[in-house]
Amino acid sequence: MAGDQTGSRDGSRPGTARRLEASAPHEAGRRGRGAISNPTGRFEAARREAFHDPDWVADDPAPLRTQVTAERSSRIIARNTSPDIPFDRSINPYRGCEHGCIYCYARPTHAWLGLSPGLDFESRIFAKPDAARLLVRELAAPGYSPDTIALGTATDPYQPAERTHRLTRAVLEVLRDARHPVGITTKSDLVLRDLDILADMAADDLVLVAISLPTLDAALARRLDPRAPRPEKRLAAMTRLSAAGVPVMVNVSPIIPGLTDHEIEAILACAREHGASRIGHALLRLPGEVADLMADWFAEHYPERKDRAFALLRQARGGRENDPRFGHRFRGEGAYAAMIGQRVRIAGTRLGYGFGRMALNREAFRKPGAQLALF
Repeated sequence: MAGDQTGSRDGSRPGTARRLEASAPHEAGRRGRGAISNPTGRFEAARREAFHDPDWVADDPAPLRTQVTAERSSRIIARNTSPDIPFDRSINPYRGCEHGCIYCYARPTHAWLGLSPGLDFESRIFAKPDAARLLVRELAAPGYSPDTIALGTATDPYQPAERTHRLTRAVLEVLRDARHPVGITTKSDLVLRDLDILADMAADDLVLVAISLPTLDAALARRLDPRAPRPEKRLAAMTRLSAAGVPVMVNVSPIIPGLTDHEIEAILACAREHGASRIGHALLRLPGEVADLMADWFAEHYPERKDRAFALLRQARGGRENDPRFGHRFRGEGAYAAMIGQRVRIAGTRLGYGFGRMALNREAFRKPGAQLALF
């Protein structure tokens, strides 16, 4: 993401000092939030650990309010060279995400800000108010060559803060005016607010919208991604987008071993009925602190499934809970990962899906301000 820091806020090295605080189990947990706790970021000098004091009864935790803070960046387009993803540039108008998806692989980035990848990630949101202005400048720069910009690769561009801040819409307005291709990934039906822009861009093959749908189970979804729209709302959004001529991808991601993997075929069939025409999928990833957060989440909500889920994941990750290697981190390896991939291919082919992101139009691009040269 643009503006990411490369160390702790004061430049200090992580320390080993720890403060112990008496607590009830999962005392930091909050209703309507994904993470069970708020562990100290790994770059902080002091670390807090909660322990249970049987002689102390905690009050119910107070509601956790979301804070949105403006962040000033020098650039908005982030570049990558990963062979695992089909784009080399992306924009994230927000850091952190109020949807609270417990499995989000972007959670560890909050540690660079001196914050926790736990509850802080979903309640301490950073908005980039200069996103559209910076984008105009970068698209107009000499030597800029257009290719698909991925919008929302780390955090959801249509999370609740977007209703007020409208940064994603401002970015899309710039891309529409420049006739620049964009691929959007979201869990929110708020994307329908911008259907006027998306339909205009779709007419020139400039946009693809991917809707993430890891489960059709509403009760499970409330625990996995508590502040994201319900599965039925995401499906309804697919229908309206498709009817407006906007191509839709269903992102079956993440596939969680022993918890959501049995739903693959049902998700694909249901999404196809609602207008999705392409498939994306990824196996659960647990980088950095996400492994511990996910383990705590299983222990709280599905303790009987925890051991099996992690055992299957380790099968697909070379005996580890996370395999960061290029070529392996999204799909995994071994018999279990191969079986997941085969099921996606068989079901997708039977249902008439296209696989992966589609090529978008790069030829229509016009640099911002270029038309002024005619006068």
